[in-house]
Amino acid sequence: MKPKNLVVFLSSLLILFTCKDDSQKIDLASLNLLRGDLQLCGSGQFGELKFSLSCNYETRDDFDLAVALLHSFQYADAEKAFVKVIDADPDCPMAYWGVAMSIYHAAWFPPSEKDLIKGAKVLAVAKNLAMDEKQRAYINAIDAFYADWQNVDHNTRALRFEKAMEKIHHDYPEDVEAAIFYTLALYSTRDRVGKDYKNERKAGKILESLFADNPNHPGIAHYIIHNYDNPVLADKGLETARRYAKIAPSSSHAQHMPSHIFTRLGIWEESIQSNIQSAESARCYKQAMHINDGFFEEIHAIDYLVYAYLQQGDNTRAEREYNAISASTTVHPLNVTAVMYPLAAIPARMALENKNWNKAASLQLQETGLDWEKFPWQKAIHHFARALGAAHTKDFAQAEAELLTLKVLHQKMLAENDRSIAIQVKQVEIQMKTAEAWRHFSENATKKAIALMQEAAALERNTSLHPLTPGDVLPAIELLGDMYLAMNKPEEALMAYEENLNKTPKRFNGLYGAALAAERSGNKEKAIHYFQELIELTKNSSSLRPEIVEAKEFILQS
Repeated sequence: MKPKNLVVFLSSLLILFTCKDDSQKIDLASLNLLRGDLQLCGSGQFGELKFSLSCNYETRDDFDLAVALLHSFQYADAEKAFVKVIDADPDCPMAYWGVAMSIYHAAWFPPSEKDLIKGAKVLAVAKNLAMDEKQRAYINAIDAFYADWQNVDHNTRALRFEKAMEKIHHDYPEDVEAAIFYTLALYSTRDRVGKDYKNERKAGKILESLFADNPNHPGIAHYIIHNYDNPVLADKGLETARRYAKIAPSSSHAQHMPSHIFTRLGIWEESIQSNIQSAESARCYKQAMHINDGFFEEIHAIDYLVYAYLQQGDNTRAEREYNAISASTTVHPLNVTAVMYPLAAIPARMALENKNWNKAASLQLQETGLDWEKFPWQKAIHHFARALGAAHTKDFAQAEAELLTLKVLHQKMLAENDRSIAIQVKQVEIQMKTAEAWRHFSENATKKAIALMQEAAALERNTSLHPLTPGDVLPAIELLGDMYLAMNKPEEALMAYEENLNKTPKRFNGLYGAALAAERSGNKEKAIHYFQELIELTKNSSSLRPEIVEAKEFILQS
């Protein structure tokens, strides 16, 4: 090659590599990656794991910490930890994988458009890096979720990620993390409405097979609880629930998550202790991040805490916990959709569980700085409570207006045509039928009322509980029992109460209703049993509810 041509060639080569480097720099600069100190409260213990696909040896501890944080849904800190690896080793593809995983939130609500754009850009950088075959498989798996997100719906992309992780799990059976992330993918594509729990059973079996050899792994424990977080499988998760908080004691979510199993099984005292610890941990994070407004982890813990106190008949402690968050007029933007649920559900529960119909009818939505119209599922809970309150106080005009609002919200959710909210759509449909049933009942149209209430109960039997919630605001099957009891049909009422207690054990109103129905149907033995259960349930609370007085008087006279 002539010298002149050689100079041109080398210059062109230099420009080519310079452009490539500049392109990568531009991509990195446009990613808005989270940086800064990790907010690690407590001892900084998030469990133990070793992910063999990390890059430089010097970054391995940071990488493993990032994965542990990811497994306990400490998403913001997980991203910061992965970015710390990127800053130290920008050629590490798995660090970019970690950022993309941190903004997916597979077990939660679908990522926002902003997150989808960010994830796609992060992976575009990663795919241009040198990597081995296994790393490439991991990158391609999460890329299957982000690819073509503008044209392909969330559920299809989530299923693509699941199939890709299944292949990695099959190709590398010794890879513990591949197995664990495959189970997370299975959970993300589960049937969110039905009750066959096919994916949950499959994931649970894989996770249980790993737990003995990895007893301090946060992801294994966490995902076992998620997959068994339903009335059918909850008892399989009890041992794990009692271990997870000790595995990752510095995670607020790890302190809270066991209460999902405790709640399904009606183990209220353990649920209370779990959520007290979670709320305290969340407040530590709030202080560290200088957050003064409502914070998801704290509000979520208080939702479960209030529910547990109400099942013990302890209104005093339930009100105290609600007062701790009711003054918040703004909410921290992380997972806003989830924050809005308890802000609607807690005051509704407190009125409805106590059958304080006047209070229910006059509930007002808490000011949050956000538009409630953008949260139709959560807003429907509020109008459902007002509808029941209006029906029981015979304000028929308000009852009709609240029912109309429920129907509008239901149509709005249907119009979204989003399979990821199918369970919320079903729950609002159940609320609509229930509200209409009680309006008819208050107008003495009992035949139509009981038919609608039976329809609501049938829908509830075939609809899973949303994993965010500690329970239905009021179970339709329990309300069916209330209606039968009010119609002086105690035998039918007892059947309904017992069916619901089988699904949601040790509910205060369920036990009281069953005791009352048994007494009125002449089944003294069952009445004693249920009244004694109610007394035992509330022995550790300072309950002033009249039902407890009635229960104790009945036992004394028996």
